[in-house]
Amino acid sequence: MKLDHVNIRTARLDAMRAWYVEALGLEDGWRPPFPFPGAWLYTGKDAVVHLVGVDAQPGAPEAGLRLEHFAMSNDGDIDAFRARLAKADVAVEDAHVPGTNIVQLNVRDPDGNHIHIDFRV
Repeated sequence: MKLDHVNIRTARLDAMRAWYVEALGLEDGWRPPFPFPGAWLYTGKDAVVHLVGVDAQPGAPEAGLRLEHFAMSNDGDIDAFRARLAKADVAVEDAHVPGTNIVQLNVRDPDGNHIHIDFRV
C-alpha cells in the first residue's frame, strides 16, 4: 500500500494552484470534469495534490481536527530547491532527522498547511 494523493479544500483555489506549481514545482494537469472547481497537481505522472474549490475557507486549525502535515521526498538538488522556494518568497525551516541523513524543508502553503520536503544529503 502507498499514499496516492492529498485532497485539500480551499477558498483560494487560484492562489493555492499557483503556489504548488511555482513554489514546489508540481505540474498542473488533467482532472476529470467534476461539477465543482478544482485542480490536480502532478509530480511526473502521479497526481499527488488534489485541490477542491469551496466558497468559504475551512475552519482554522484551532477550531478542531486538522491534518498536521504531509510530506514529499525529493531526489533532486536541495540547494536548487531552496532557491526555488526563495524565488517564490516561501519561508523555510530546516530540520535534520536524528540518526539519518534526511533534511526536511518545512514550508506552509497559502492556507497554512504544513508540508515538508525530505532530501537525503
